[in-house]
Amino acid sequence: MSFNNLDTLYRQVIMDHYKNPRNKGKLEENGITIDMNNPTCGDRIHLTLKVEDGKVADAKFDGEGCSISMASASMMTQAVKGLEVEKALALSQIFYDMMLGKEYDDEDLDLGDIEALQGVAKFPARIKCATLAWKAMEKGVKSE
Repeated sequence: MSFNNLDTLYRQVIMDHYKNPRNKGKLEENGITIDMNNPTCGDRIHLTLKVEDGKVADAKFDGEGCSISMASASMMTQAVKGLEVEKALALSQIFYDMMLGKEYDDEDLDLGDIEALQGVAKFPARIKCATLAWKAMEKGVKSE
């Protein structure tokens, strides 16, 4: 697939997650609640996590922001649900490496739609938008 076709596909995946977010809302039962914002552009996220037996049993988010931050939150909640906390944190590190344009090893974890965000690495000002939800997730699982 040519670079232009791949770039177009990635933009479509990002816009789909932005317009049709997965796991948007709040968990009904008590869970870990994390509120974070990106003061440089106004993105904010309210993340709720349910961690049981060392796994992320459920994850939901609410908030407002640019398409990158909201799509990333949608993708992150989809990706970490059902993962052991250690694997969720490992996935987060892979995501950061991808955002910084570094080599990353995703052999053990399926990135799925998350790979659509790799183009953000070309726009340093947008990296904070993409990583906001991931930082919230890390803060949440580490507080458990």
